Amino acid sequence: MKKLLVLAMVVTLLSSVFTGCATKEDNGNDTGNNTTATQAPDNNTGDDTEAKEYRVAYIARAQADSFAAWLANAVIEEAAKYPNIKLDVFDGQASDDTENSLIENAITNKYDAIIVQPNNGEAQRPYVEKAVQAGIVTITTNARISGIEGASSVDADPYLQAKVNADLAVEQVPQNANVVVLLGPPGNFHADQRQQSWEKEFFAKRPDVKIVGQEIANWNKDEAMNYMETWVQANDKIDAIIAMNDNMAAGGLEVVKDDPNYDNILAYGVDGTAEAVLLIKDGLMTSTSLQSAYDLATALMDTANKLLTGEETQIDIDIDCPLITKDNVDQYIEMHKKSGAIK
Repeated sequence: MKKLLVLAMVVTLLSSVFTGCATKEDNGNDTGNNTTATQAPDNNTGDDTEAKEYRVAYIARAQADSFAAWLANAVIEEAAKYPNIKLDVFDGQASDDTENSLIENAITNKYDAIIVQPNNGEAQRPYVEKAVQAGIVTITTNARISGIEGASSVDADPYLQAKVNADLAVEQVPQNANVVVLLGPPGNFHADQRQQSWEKEFFAKRPDVKIVGQEIANWNKDEAMNYMETWVQANDKIDAIIAMNDNMAAGGLEVVKDDPNYDNILAYGVDGTAEAVLLIKDGLMTSTSLQSAYDLATALMDTANKLLTGEETQIDIDIDCPLITKDNVDQYIEMHKKSGAIK
């Protein structure tokens, strides 16, 4: 049987795996590196009864996004458990053009399955539809693109992810507080649903709270830091950071970590990344909700295998989103230690 080939994250569109790849836009995240795993020896004995090997393309949103990188690594590790799956992982570099080109190239190269983590679901929708029309098993994840007949999905409920934090914030945020809000990219299902949840579950219930800064930071820590620096200079007091993911919350906290005026600032996120749980343990971050990349990866590869082998024809599932606070953070630190994300 052929040994499993797991292709490391490819950070440019000029990967040797694809031929005729389109030139991507320069979005400032290209490192110029191209890493390719060495192919395992072919141990096929020629036995016709040998199980078919399926080629699966996983197209990640952006390697620079801490959660997307966590998920891509988890998918690679999970794929190693399936000897009938050969996985190639590609980096969309937070660019719609890049991601769309990668989907088109995967269709052209006749992958058996394509898993897409969208940068902007609506921008990727027509390309995902092309994959379905080409007869390729197609799965969207983090966030799902809904309403595509023939496509499956593995995701989490972004409204609930934000709500568990917002419910806590209703009780914790002081009266007449000044808060700042860091948003994900518009058009992204998770970004839009988390923002809507905060508006309905927190701001509608706490009209005394004033938003003194709100910007789209695109899940990015550095962008969040830039906005936070501006807000700190423009305001005498900021009581809370409300972020649509952990990466942006961590960026906001980085700016004020050495300022005693912000010792009691509250900060809320989503994902449960290794960085976030350590910040919660240290008393710097208030809460996050877990979006386990390990659970997503497990469900993704199980879903892909069932669809490829014909066990199922359509699968749409969500993982859970438990709240993480100082009271239960130790169990999530242990989770990350077991995976090697925390040493």
